[in-house]
Amino acid sequence: MPTPTSPIGVFDSGIGGLSVLQALREVLPGERFVYLADSGNAPYGERGDAFVQARSARITDWMRSQHDVKALVIACNTATAAAIDGLRDGNTGLPIIGVEPALKPAALHSKTHKVGVIATQGTVSSHRFAALQAANSAHTQFVVQACAGLARAIEDSTRPSIPASQNATQITALCAQYTSAMGRFGSEPGQIDTLVLGCTHYVFAADTLRSLVGPEVTLVDTGTPVARRTYSLLHATGMLRKQDVEAGAAALEACQLFTTGDVSALRHAAEQWLGLPATCASSAIIA
Repeated sequence: MPTPTSPIGVFDSGIGGLSVLQALREVLPGERFVYLADSGNAPYGERGDAFVQARSARITDWMRSQHDVKALVIACNTATAAAIDGLRDGNTGLPIIGVEPALKPAALHSKTHKVGVIATQGTVSSHRFAALQAANSAHTQFVVQACAGLARAIEDSTRPSIPASQNATQITALCAQYTSAMGRFGSEPGQIDTLVLGCTHYVFAADTLRSLVGPEVTLVDTGTPVARRTYSLLHATGMLRKQDVEAGAAALEACQLFTTGDVSALRHAAEQWLGLPATCASSAIIA
């Protein structure tokens, strides 16, 4: 049975969920984390719901049986949309926190009442996204763009076998293609003044996106709200780990990363984006 010292599990179809893990480590500095990048099956956004549901269930079983996690964060918009209800039904007693595009905060922030949303096809086609959009459309127009290939390109950017310049060119081209298809960005009436990053991978292309949409446009992601929600749930159930100085100092050693894909890519991402040592990443086989 999990205890307050048990780790928090986090999973994504690949390395995009590291953006959520980064926020979790900032909000919960004394906690232990187990992160799984299911890169051998990425990206989920180009898979069907049945596959994502089955895969999410298998990963949850692995997190519970191998690491006795006290909470599970689904750091993937597509997996949240397709699988979170079933996972909660099948894992009563385990807090399960999902991510979804931050449409409500974006709608509240927008001055032009026109908000752009970029996400995977799997996310924008889901019933969960449709309900979320409908619930926040009373005073806001959402311009929704599915971005085929962008999550994959960002995933590939961590692979040493692909030249960095080649990958950066591809990411920039895809970002330019999709943002230009959405219309005009800016702070004037009728322009999109807020852009929702509806895939955790996209956070790692934020600089490129900002250069394309302009400095007046606000980019919104979900990492910090998810981290705060995780904190609240653990606090309410008395499952927070004592966050003293010693625990904080040990945080780097308390982060285990696993991947079903290329471990060198995960190690590179961990060093580049989280400042973690490459030794914290290992391969995992989850049949």
